[in-house]
Amino acid sequence: MIYEFQGFIPVVHPSSFVHPLAAVIGNVIIGKDVYVGPGAAIRGDWGEIIIEDGCNVQENCTIHMFPGKSITLKKGAHIGHGAIIHGANIGANCLVGMNAVLMDDVSLGDECIVGALTFIKGGTEIPNRKMVVGNPAKIIKDITDDMIAWKTKGTALYQKLPGQCHETLKEVEPLREIPEDRPAAQEALYQTLEEFKNK
Repeated sequence: MIYEFQGFIPVVHPSSFVHPLAAVIGNVIIGKDVYVGPGAAIRGDWGEIIIEDGCNVQENCTIHMFPGKSITLKKGAHIGHGAIIHGANIGANCLVGMNAVLMDDVSLGDECIVGALTFIKGGTEIPNRKMVVGNPAKIIKDITDDMIAWKTKGTALYQKLPGQCHETLKEVEPLREIPEDRPAAQEALYQTLEEFKNK
């Protein structure tokens, strides 16, 4: 659902997909080819949230901040299931792992990878191309070209997903038995995965 708040109406590019079970509130700008999954909460009630082109905000993520802050998820940022971005700025082509928490005034450099369940305390600055893990978070190594190529390919799958959702996702009643002609595989997904492997 998309909600106006104090005169701010979210802006969502038509190529992007916001699941109806997500909540996007107020001062939010969503660029091109962005996927927002069910259960995500993007609350632009206390400040501006900009989600640039090609990002994805997966299921049950929360994006919010303290009053008066504005935050940006730069192009190609990949926010894994259940992650919390609270007043943090995310660099271009970053991967934030599942259930990670990034607190206020964190600055995550470009092409970083944050491990699942990592906690990055407020005010932390992470330089470009670092691997960050743990609670409290620690930088453990540099990101290699191969690692960022792997991340970029994974994000490309999510950049195709908004178009696939616009074309085929619809609310239905469940079937009560398995039909004889049920497809053996999700062909579109497997084709995309083959492209992923072959790049």
